[in-house]
Amino acid sequence: MITREQLENKQIWLYVISLFIGAIIGLSSPTVSSLLYFTISPILAILLYSMFAQIPFLHLRESLSNGRFIGALLIVNFLIVPIVVWLLTQLFPQSSPVLVGVYLVLLTPCIDYVIVFTQLGRGNEKLMLAATPILFVVQMILLPIYLWLFIGKEASNIVKVGPFVEAFITLIVLPLFLAVLTQLWAKRRPKGQSVLNVTAWLPIPFMALTLIIVVASQIEKVYADFSVIVHVIPIYALFLVIMPVISRFIAVLFHLDIGAGRALIFSSGTRNSLVVLPLALALPDAWATLAAAVIVTQTIVELVGELLYIRLIPGFVLRDQHK
Repeated sequence: MITREQLENKQIWLYVISLFIGAIIGLSSPTVSSLLYFTISPILAILLYSMFAQIPFLHLRESLSNGRFIGALLIVNFLIVPIVVWLLTQLFPQSSPVLVGVYLVLLTPCIDYVIVFTQLGRGNEKLMLAATPILFVVQMILLPIYLWLFIGKEASNIVKVGPFVEAFITLIVLPLFLAVLTQLWAKRRPKGQSVLNVTAWLPIPFMALTLIIVVASQIEKVYADFSVIVHVIPIYALFLVIMPVISRFIAVLFHLDIGAGRALIFSSGTRNSLVVLPLALALPDAWATLAAAVIVTQTIVELVGELLYIRLIPGFVLRDQHK
């Protein structure tokens, strides 16, 4: 029987396989893929619950008290990233529906599987976990402003606040609340501890399942509009190259330790594709199809980038300091 440690060691390849399975399902059975879309939110909520359940909440205050890390995180994600994204979209001009998809996905820092990759890349995943609610609230506030600045008032009005708030409540607040209740139960009852132990097995299979469902439900759109979408791939690739370089400089500037610095780098390069997808699909039909396909394309490019990140960030970009 496979152990949890063995599963964790193989998870990155499980995610790659999941992408292929999702693509096969989506391209071979459009009916199934359209039905799978409706399962994205509940599966993602379970994934986040299982991740939040692993946070040592007794040390949460200690994690949040790292003011330098939080400050660096906010500066990188909400000041530097928007500048980089705007410059890249000037270098590679796109149509308005494509731009909305690019901005939705690149201007919103990841709050789910970034924790997994931070851990794989030997960063401080506890800091990353503790910062996720802050990241989500700030992006909820700033995203409409960025869209207005970068595209114009018409485009920013198209993106409704309602779906974003709904996603925050159902995908962050509720899973976090249930995770806290689970930990309190585990502290008082052996059965609660057993449930908590079970939740530790959930993140990897539910991450894989989420990737399958997202890709299966959207890959046909990517395929149909590939002649347009192919032009955003250079934006995504350059973004993955540029952000670790800038983030390493910010980590040094803020005197972050190695673990926090790596967490900062992973946060800057990992985007919120799975959570913003429902926002893209809430757009008018003419915009929704392209914007959603653009977001799914970013997920695929990003996963390839993360395979490189987990090797290059601890091995080259921000190495351990040996005395």
